[in-house]
Amino acid sequence: MSTLLRAAPLLLALAVAGCASAPGRTTNKESFEGFNRGVYKFNDTVDKAALKPAAKGYRKVTPQFVRTGIGNVLSNLEYPGTFINQFLQGKVLLGLKDTGRFLLNSTLGVAGIFDVATPLGLEKNDEDFGQTMAVWGVPSGPYVNLPLFGPSSVRDAPSRVVDWFTTPLQYTDLPWEADWAQRIISPIHTRSELLPLDETLQRTYDPYVFIRDAWVQQREFNIFDGNPPPETLEDVLGEEPEEGEAEETPEAPPQ
Repeated sequence: MSTLLRAAPLLLALAVAGCASAPGRTTNKESFEGFNRGVYKFNDTVDKAALKPAAKGYRKVTPQFVRTGIGNVLSNLEYPGTFINQFLQGKVLLGLKDTGRFLLNSTLGVAGIFDVATPLGLEKNDEDFGQTMAVWGVPSGPYVNLPLFGPSSVRDAPSRVVDWFTTPLQYTDLPWEADWAQRIISPIHTRSELLPLDETLQRTYDPYVFIRDAWVQQREFNIFDGNPPPETLEDVLGEEPEEGEAEETPEAPPQ
């Protein structure tokens, strides 16, 4: 916690600087489609060989109430990243509320096993450093598919490194095995929650495109806090209109 206090002046300065920029839109523009599809096939192979079987086994041996508790703990461990990025985005009130949510669930919620904050009106939010850079006006750049991590963008990919340092286990006296146990259990738990969607994905014409577009839409939803502005062709494709090109104005119907 002392590390966060020492960093507070820097966080405040960055938050104020970020308030002046319009959020950068996330697009599904492809500059590395061949590479992305190759990575998608690699990730799909790893998923079918290791992650999906592990998720099925995890779901089979753990009852729902246990999975709920595990999910709450994992979410709570990652939650400092949310309130830190709220402050970086200039959302001071939300940052304070999310800090309160984390403290309540970490104490009264028994290390996050129980979500006691939501019934008290402290709803869960989802922020990360990629969203912060978007709020600061950093453009997303082309869509990229990362080995093992999946959908991302040129802007969002490096943010994973920053987010890695916001988990509190990094700064405790617990053995390193505790931190890595969290990082191993987390993807297995997340994958188990997505198992019901597998059949829908298999029915799509192009699963790669389906996942890409779904990720872009979800990213926009998160960046704009559930209220993204109306899309335009330029926003979606990431293309600038050609010089001299203008929208045609339809002629008025004859009177």
